[in-house]
Amino acid sequence: MTTMTPRTWRLLTGRTFASFATALIPTTLTLAVVRTGSAGDLGLVLACELLPMLLLLPVAGVAADRFPAQRVVLAADLVRAAAQFATGALLLAGPVRVPELAVLAAVTGAAVAFGTPSTHTLVVAVVTEPERLLRVNARLGVATGLAQIAGPASAGALMLAVGPGWSSLLTGALFTLSALTLGGLRTARAARPAVRTGFVAELREGWAETRRHPWFLANVLAHGVWHLAAGLLLTLGPLIAVESLGGAASWVVVAQVGTVGMLAGVWAAGRLPVRNPLAWVAVGAAVYALPLVALALRLPVPVTATAYCLGMFGLGVLSPLWETEMQRRIPAEALGRVGSFDALISFASRPLGLAVAAPLAAVTGTAAPLLVAAALVAAANLSVLLLPDVREHPVKENGLVLR
Repeated sequence: MTTMTPRTWRLLTGRTFASFATALIPTTLTLAVVRTGSAGDLGLVLACELLPMLLLLPVAGVAADRFPAQRVVLAADLVRAAAQFATGALLLAGPVRVPELAVLAAVTGAAVAFGTPSTHTLVVAVVTEPERLLRVNARLGVATGLAQIAGPASAGALMLAVGPGWSSLLTGALFTLSALTLGGLRTARAARPAVRTGFVAELREGWAETRRHPWFLANVLAHGVWHLAAGLLLTLGPLIAVESLGGAASWVVVAQVGTVGMLAGVWAAGRLPVRNPLAWVAVGAAVYALPLVALALRLPVPVTATAYCLGMFGLGVLSPLWETEMQRRIPAEALGRVGSFDALISFASRPLGLAVAAPLAAVTGTAAPLLVAAALVAAANLSVLLLPDVREHPVKENGLVLR
């Protein structure tokens, strides 16, 4: 068994604080705005958070490679804490004011953009032994998954008990704890170019490094497909459950079983006898086709729940394996920029799926979009197995190829 070092425990603790805080935000904003505003107001606030995130991710990738990871994460957490404290004060002061909330949501989205690629480089800077990366990523994945479960429930409970303002204040406090925990981490000195070539040049170098890895590009595009499909499923799944599977309670059962499957997959990823991680990544993502088919065919709840559990188990296995392969195969000095392209595709694809699901279903019905998505998820991810550098599994570390 791999022993957790004090630095690793500190990394795990800080990331847990940040993950729980991040999971609180969407539910808090949704409940606060919908209570006194409209669906259009909610869409505006959520869009104001998403757009800066997408636009700034490439910039954030350059920053992650230019500066020490713990300093970038510290700055991002402090900005998010300030935005959430301001949001809490705004909500406690009186009626919801949508323009101010939209501005604070945009600040939060910008900080998320800068914090995301730096987390990849922070893990590598803290966990310097390659053989420990997978186990640490799996533990981080379990902590993140538990936070994603607890966040919405906690935000809802706080909303009912004391109001959304206090939920935002708690979120700000959690981001502050994350900043205090991660900001002072001692890390290995990252390899950085002696001469900086300017932002545009470094951005081009990051894209050039990305194109050097066909396995990475193929997987990122394939993952974008399942993120898009997840948006469809999360929108159409509850509708199908209400119409054909016995009501809203059946969707709650399916969703909870899927959550258990995801956590089990993340936990298992560090313990399975994985000899070719990218092959497991491809198969893990392809299995997500199962719940899409089950919902499209309106199969009984036990079958649908089992399919969703298997699909989420596959994604749970995928997550730490993918993070670890990125950290092993991509040079440390380019990991932030390369990782930002991965995050960009993921962050953009799921909202697109959420946005187009209802219009598509209105024209074609619910079954056709889900079946097409299932076919695309399976084809896009299994086709990755055709690449030689996926089948042969070269792992690059410090310029060497290990097999």
